[in-house]
Amino acid sequence: MTRKQRYEAVIAYFEKAMPVAETELHFANDFQLLVAVMLSAQCTDKRVNMVTPALFEAFQTPEAMAAATEDAVLEYVKSVSYPNSKARHLVATAQQLVEHFDSKVPETLEELTSLPGVGRKTANVVMSVAFGQARMAVDTHVFRVSHRLGLVPEKAKTPLAVELELVKHFPEATIPRAHHWLILHGRYVCTALKPQCISCGLQSLCAYYNKKS
Repeated sequence: MTRKQRYEAVIAYFEKAMPVAETELHFANDFQLLVAVMLSAQCTDKRVNMVTPALFEAFQTPEAMAAATEDAVLEYVKSVSYPNSKARHLVATAQQLVEHFDSKVPETLEELTSLPGVGRKTANVVMSVAFGQARMAVDTHVFRVSHRLGLVPEKAKTPLAVELELVKHFPEATIPRAHHWLILHGRYVCTALKPQCISCGLQSLCAYYNKKS
């Protein structure tokens, strides 16, 4: 199977099995999305969704969060991973939004990654989900599933290398959904320790399964 055929087969499968694919984070606007994605770094979406309702109620705008102390924000996010640094980054990012972006979430990679605590992965998620751009955020799920399915070569050892391979081979219009296809597949089927290969609809084309069999 060529790589082109593999991508076509993966797309055909997910188009049927997962026609609606979107983030599991809860948010009502671009600012809330940015905050939720920042909190989700090395933390589950389920945990973030438990924290954000009260956080968003307390700090409804960038201005409100920018005026808060780190300790005040920490009270709401202390159950997520790395709460101290995340509270610090949230306040600093809100201040940057107010001071430099007219309290709006910017739409470019350069501007987003200028915000404290916002790396390439977070920026890609925001650009994809909030603004519909063809961006491929590579988290641990996307990285793992891409390699197991054989969508990327073994030499793609970094998230950036995987991202560049995926955006090269997925059709541009498919990329925003493909990001969620791979995440959700990795979260619920192609799990890290005990992948559910027997019940996976992709086993016939999966490099990992066929090598293991």
